[in-house]
Amino acid sequence: MKYIERNNYLDRLKRLRNTPDIKIITGLRRSGKSELVRAYMDWIKINEDKANLIYIDFADLKYDGLKSYKELNNYCEKNYKPDKSNVLIIDEIQLCDKFELTINSLYNAHRYDIYITGSNAFLLSSDLSTLFTGRYIEIPVYPFSFSEYCRYYDYTGNTPNVLDSYVSEGGLAGSYVYRDKEDQLAYIKDVYNTVIKRDLVDKYSIKEISLLDSLTDYLMDNISNLTSASKINSSFKQSGAETNHIKIGNYIKYLCSGFLFYKIKRYDIKGKKYLETSDKYYLSDLGFRYALLGSRNMDYGRAYENIVAIELLRRGYDLYVGKLYQKEIDFVAIKQNEKIYIQVSDNISSEETLQRELAPLRAIKDAYPKILIANTGHEDYDIEGIKILDLTRWLLD
Repeated sequence: MKYIERNNYLDRLKRLRNTPDIKIITGLRRSGKSELVRAYMDWIKINEDKANLIYIDFADLKYDGLKSYKELNNYCEKNYKPDKSNVLIIDEIQLCDKFELTINSLYNAHRYDIYITGSNAFLLSSDLSTLFTGRYIEIPVYPFSFSEYCRYYDYTGNTPNVLDSYVSEGGLAGSYVYRDKEDQLAYIKDVYNTVIKRDLVDKYSIKEISLLDSLTDYLMDNISNLTSASKINSSFKQSGAETNHIKIGNYIKYLCSGFLFYKIKRYDIKGKKYLETSDKYYLSDLGFRYALLGSRNMDYGRAYENIVAIELLRRGYDLYVGKLYQKEIDFVAIKQNEKIYIQVSDNISSEETLQRELAPLRAIKDAYPKILIANTGHEDYDIEGIKILDLTRWLLD
């Protein structure tokens, strides 16, 4: 398999080197967490003569004897070198029983620079503050971005149909080694089945697996649409399913906990408050949708909006769906003191579509930047202070 360096993630790990926090690398299965860790270790070996790397990969049978917290602690202490800078890296840590007891103990000793990875549902963002009494930093890892996809295949923004290829193939790089499309889709389906059947079903003791599958199909079919547990429950009941909105709401939380979907809340721009009535759910990688649903109900405008949402999260923005009176702004993207209002569209070549997409941005009266990202195929330009950006160029930026 071809390897490309994921510079954004690697650079962040470099910046965090020797900070006291526990560094926790999270993300979807097969999103590249282990490869990232190996690249980071290679960098340390090349650049730091006095580093002592203590590496444990619980997916490797060689470390099978360390799967209890006491054995893990003893191994780390045994391999500690007082005259070195000790770097502790543990991959798939959830396979060790009561691992948090060892990690907290080693953290409190202030003698290790600690990095851990875990597979999605077993190491949740919502659980981290409970598991770790010390300080930690979460480093979320996403599937390949469009830019990484192009680098892998040596594509450029001018490669014919490259964006639509990314929509169907997605960013799970493990599928790229298969030349046949059928084999690629089989790989992606296997990742899905692992996330749903093995991880979520086991962790949450889910009995109604068919309901979970139906919910996943529904959310994939409705990416970029506002929805709610109550709305989905009503739709399912019309089809004869026996369920309720509480169960649907819990199952949605489980799917988000496995990093299969990301929930984006609505925000009232004028009232400056969050709205609880409905939210949007974006798929972590569109390859799942194509593998499971094919081209059924394919709407490229919504697919592009999904890509932009994940890319903004990847770039470190907090994301909200904006509401201003009766108008909806696709994204309010916030990072520190930066705020951007963003609309996403497929084709704005007609004047009617262009004006419809500009209207919500024009209604916002503050001075923060406003941009419309669309599949224009042109250089960036400006309309009344609103920047019009080509989607492919923006993704490659």
